[in-house]
Amino acid sequence: MRLLLLYILLLLPAGFALAQDSTYVAPKAEPAPEQPDTLILLDAEDTKVKGEILIPELTDTLIMLNGQRTRAINSVHLKDLGHSPHAATMYSALVPGLGQIYNRKYWKLPIVYGGFAAMGYFIHFNGKNYKKYRRAYRDFILRDPNNKSYLEIIKKTSLTAEDVEVTYSDWFANVLRNKKDYYRRYRDLSYFGMAGIYLLQFIDAVVDAHFFNFDVDDNISMNWEPTVSNDTDGSYMGANFTITF
Repeated sequence: MRLLLLYILLLLPAGFALAQDSTYVAPKAEPAPEQPDTLILLDAEDTKVKGEILIPELTDTLIMLNGQRTRAINSVHLKDLGHSPHAATMYSALVPGLGQIYNRKYWKLPIVYGGFAAMGYFIHFNGKNYKKYRRAYRDFILRDPNNKSYLEIIKKTSLTAEDVEVTYSDWFANVLRNKKDYYRRYRDLSYFGMAGIYLLQFIDAVVDAHFFNFDVDDNISMNWEPTVSNDTDGSYMGANFTITF
């Protein structure tokens, strides 16, 4: 009997400890809230902050807070960083007007192609009349009975073939020669005009491409205000103005 009581006394603490271990539930650790990445650019350098790790990156000026991007410091858009002046140069050289399309200056296309269309018309008009008067002058000088294209020149006038061939022969020859030289000159000038328009659209595309990402602030103002200036001889009134760019 005594042995049984001693055995029970020895087992009670162990059973009590076992009961406590079986009913004890450790508190669950709550997961740490996930923090969004923070992207900050200062002095043309990006720093991506996640926890305690700093990763420098070379990107545009950008601040990302709470998953939202906020533009700061510069106004250059990320989508415009790949704009290449070299590409604009090649495009405008290969196809006139393509450089303006690449630079997104679509309003310049009517000017470019309108200039080419005008020069094309002048080349055609002056070239056609130059060929007509050149052929008429040649036929008049040769006096070939089978080739009298110069008579087409006097169809709408009161002159006759006898007048231009006999009476006013020298005068008519000078008229044909002057007309021929006149239309040849302006035909050549039209070709130069065509080349000039090509060169202008080329230069325009290159310059626009270089200034594509140029930051121009719209806040340009000038402020006038009265001021009092102090001098050794006393104070006097004046005006002060400030120009803000």
